[in-house]
Formats: sequence, C-alpha cells, structure tokens
Amino acid sequence: MQDTEKSWFTETCTECGTALSFEIDEILHQEQTPFQKIEIYSTKSFGKLMAIDGFVMLTERDNFIYHEMLAHPVLFSHPNPGHVLIAGGGDCGTLREVAKHICVQKIIQVEIDERVTRLSERFFPELCEAIQDPRVELIFEDAVEWVQKLKQGSVDVIIVDSTDPVGPARGLFSTPFYRDCLLALKPEGLLVQQSESPLVHFESIIRPMHASMRKAGFAATELIHYPQPCYPTGWWSATIANKAGRLACARQESAKHPGFRTRYYNHAIHHSSLSAPQFIRDREQ
Repeated sequence: MQDTEKSWFTETCTECGTALSFEIDEILHQEQTPFQKIEIYSTKSFGKLMAIDGFVMLTERDNFIYHEMLAHPVLFSHPNPGHVLIAGGGDCGTLREVAKHICVQKIIQVEIDERVTRLSERFFPELCEAIQDPRVELIFEDAVEWVQKLKQGSVDVIIVDSTDPVGPARGLFSTPFYRDCLLALKPEGLLVQQSESPLVHFESIIRPMHASMRKAGFAATELIHYPQPCYPTGWWSATIANKAGRLACARQESAKHPGFRTRYYNHAIHHSSLSAPQFIRDREQ
C-alpha cells in the first residue's frame, strides 16, 4: 500500500504482524498488466524500488544480495553447469549473475510477464546487462507449462526466481512442477528456488517445499540463508534440491577465485550460508 500523504511506500506482512516502509521521493511508474500490478518508486535511501501487487520485489540498494545468492551457490555446487534455465526472474538480476560464469553455454529465462522485463530495462538497466549476451534466450510464457515440454535430461541447473507463492507464481511451488524439473535435469542436476523467511515461513513454506521436492523425487534438499533488508524480517532463504545426492561445492577453486566481481557472495559465505541455525536443526529432527 502507498501512503501518499506522508510519501511512504509500506508493505504489510500479515504473517509477521509487521510492516516495512520506504520514504519515497517520486512515483516513477504504475501499471496493471494482465498478470499483476507493477509499481516503480524513487526512494530516499534505497534507490529505485519495484513492487508487484504491493510486495517489494527489489531495490537498487540491496538487490545484489538476493541475486548473487540465488545464482552463485547453486552454480558453484554443480561440476559443469553448461545449460541453465531461469523460471521467472523478469528483472534480469539473477540472469546477470548467471551470465558471469563463463562455463555456462546456454541460459534460457522463462518469465510469464514481459512487462517486468521491459520496465527493468527502463528503470534498472544495470540488472539487464546480460540480455544481449548471445548465450541468453528470453521466453515470455508460463514457466510451469514450459518446463513440462522440456526434453528429459537436457538441463544442468534450474533457478526458480519467483514472487511469493500466490497468483501467477503459485504453480512454481507445487510437487508436479518439481517433478517436471526433475525429469528435465541431467543426472547431476540441481534446482534452486527462493523460499522466503526462515524466521516466519519455516512451517508454512520452507518445510512443505522441502517435502514436495523430495516427494517429486529429489534425493536431497538444503536450505541456504542470507540477509535481505527490503524483505519481511530482513532474513531470507533459498532451497537447493539435488537430483543425485548430498549437496557440495563441486568447484571449490572457482568459488575461491571466480574471476568476476561480487558484492556479497564469496567462498566463505557459500559454506556459512549452508549452516542451519539451531532452531531450524531442532525442527528438522
């Protein structure tokens, strides 16, 4: 919701019983697409902000954390991630991070709402640097349906960069979708998906997600966690599912010396993000 009188954008988290507000300078853009409402604001201290259906998707100030942690841990955990599929990810920030890996030969991004990408090109051009990369193919379709048509064993890594599990993104959190992903992945394939806040959503989203992935046939699931100031609680997570077995950093030396610049991710962060807080370990027993 937007408080125009006080010039604040406020996202209310009913599960948390809290709200997060950003002081805004200007409303840059608002539109209702066939799928969702997209808003772009200029804020006092977090740069430009994109919201979808009233929920903050990204800000200029802190999006690098989310995008780096959704891309680099899973890619360095795969021995040879040649073919990568991004489901969602319309702002193209995750795409930018994936494209930094020279070992990746093909990147297909399937986003249901083309307007998210076109508005990102306009308002967040730094996130869209990889769009012109010859390895990249952008497809604007429903990723749930598109994955069903993938050739079995054709993809190394699937990254699900989705909004919350409501509206168009609901199907991306389902057992049938994970089963289709499993079939599309090669024997050493990995799937990663953003999985909300460990502090608030462990029982409602994270635990059911892990159960659905295992029910679909994945051999193991791991939670990685990281700070995300613009999201509820300021603490976020992603879940990695492994087709073959336990997760490990398969390219240790590359993770230590990636050959490209990051602002949050590094080899030590990779390993520490896999260390579960005690309350999560207690719940998993």
